[in-house]
Amino acid sequence: MNIQYTTTKTTDELLQILSLQEMNLKSSVTAIEMAQEGFVTVQHNLDLLTRMNEACPHIVAKDNDNVVGYALSMTEDFKDEISVLRPMFTVLEGNNIQNFITMGQICVAKTHRKQGIFSGLYETMKKVSYPTYDAIITEVDATNSRSLGAHYSVGFEKICTYHSLGQDWELISLKTS
Repeated sequence: MNIQYTTTKTTDELLQILSLQEMNLKSSVTAIEMAQEGFVTVQHNLDLLTRMNEACPHIVAKDNDNVVGYALSMTEDFKDEISVLRPMFTVLEGNNIQNFITMGQICVAKTHRKQGIFSGLYETMKKVSYPTYDAIITEVDATNSRSLGAHYSVGFEKICTYHSLGQDWELISLKTS
């Protein structure tokens, strides 16, 4: 397997991200899969994904020409476009956290999990983000233990846990330098 990490450059790559996202939405996986493999919460559309990519390119892992993993980059400019993420930005403002890029969602194809792609996506995101941003910030559904464990294993640190929209979220940060 020859995995290449890069920034998203084509509409085809964005469409592949959307396809991978669809397969891993909380509404698309079983309760057993959620517990064992994790899930993604937000469903994007091509227009929003394209605009986010133009502001700060997304990171993809490719096996030949196939996107097998992604980490979405989201600047603060998009905080009002995804309602489930707005409370996160309010908490960030309350904690006076500045100069960060938000990782809006990360996902690895089921066929390519447990092969280091998750950490490869974040390593690439750190390189692309530094020195423009001091940190990568994200939140994880507190019930998504697989995702939380993976994030902590690559160096994320907990900022806080907060309650929003009927659930608990862990707000976490990774230094880019």
